[in-house]
Amino acid sequence: MFTGIVEELGELVAVERSSDGARLSLAASVVTGDSSPGDSIAVNGVCLTVVRLTEDGFDVDVVDETLRCSTLGELVAGDRVNLERAMALGDRLGGHIVQGHVDDTATLLAADADGRTEFSLPPHLAHYLVEKGSITVDGISLTVAGLTEDGFSVALIPTTREVTTLGLRSPGDRVNIEVDALAKHVERLMAPQLDRLTRTGTPRAADNGDSREQAR
Repeated sequence: MFTGIVEELGELVAVERSSDGARLSLAASVVTGDSSPGDSIAVNGVCLTVVRLTEDGFDVDVVDETLRCSTLGELVAGDRVNLERAMALGDRLGGHIVQGHVDDTATLLAADADGRTEFSLPPHLAHYLVEKGSITVDGISLTVAGLTEDGFSVALIPTTREVTTLGLRSPGDRVNIEVDALAKHVERLMAPQLDRLTRTGTPRAADNGDSREQAR
């Protein structure tokens, strides 16, 4: 579990491809301070397991599925990445609850000097976003500033642009997106009720009202 507060801008040092994925070697100093093999570190919003600590950073293994479903498969040596260690119990929740499970990718459409940044959004994720709600972009916890028919916008403060990869992005770049996990849980819990209403067309509130009337 993460909070979406980036701790460090790391650098991809090397990519070693294999038949079923890749090993990424990353240079970092902050997130490795108290890390051990087996610990979780989010790399551009993707929860990965440390397999080896090195003098300058750490290595992680990434399976093909993750490479396909995220932007990690596009990384090349020299690219900067957002890094965050898993949250410890009792830590401040500075951002929001982030699982490190990327839902899809989006494309940066435009960014202005004031920090207003627009992204496209896959249609199947649109209903999870609300204005002033939370969204994770490349592992960064951000607030949705506005919604459009096919995307959303955020307002980036100068610090966010300075200490994360969003300050290095250009229109056309793809980013990893994770929607608010709480919204997905609510949808799952409500699905049986919504399905019942679709099939019967009878609101439960009306049923309760009828029952109360009969009881009188």
